[in-house]
Amino acid sequence: MAEHQHSDKHEAHRKLVGRLRELTGDIQRITAGLDEASLAKRTVPDKWSLKELLCHLERMQEVFDGRIEAMLSRDNPAVAQYEPDDDPEFEKMLAKPGSDTLAAFQAHRGRLADRLEKLSPAEWHRSGQHPQFPHYDVHFQVEYMMHHEAHHIYQMFQRRLPLGKMPH
Repeated sequence: MAEHQHSDKHEAHRKLVGRLRELTGDIQRITAGLDEASLAKRTVPDKWSLKELLCHLERMQEVFDGRIEAMLSRDNPAVAQYEPDDDPEFEKMLAKPGSDTLAAFQAHRGRLADRLEKLSPAEWHRSGQHPQFPHYDVHFQVEYMMHHEAHHIYQMFQRRLPLGKMPH
């Protein structure tokens, strides 16, 4: 019975990694064929452009990856809450071409997903202390990341529609 539960948990971990890879494909498809001006255009007034959303996703991937690294390398580390206002790293990303940010996001995602696939079930449940979440571990962080991205990918889909038909 214990082996069955262990196997089921690890299958859940594999599915999370698979979903992260799928989300990367969604981002690629939504941004495909757009030039810098289109990526940077705010198609919904007072809302982030595709480029701003992409930069946010890459910045959050950096933050989340850092948290995962901390939990894997230290026992129950304190995890700081991310404060996006006036984040200089986000501003640096915005200054770069959107195509560079997309390439960086994809490369980073590949490395992260490859690393996650190699984790043992015990490593998936290494914990950290987050001020907002009482049951915080690697699994939680990856699942949170997945849902966070899905939310923003829906926003990207909405921002993309005024720019013409999306590729299949």
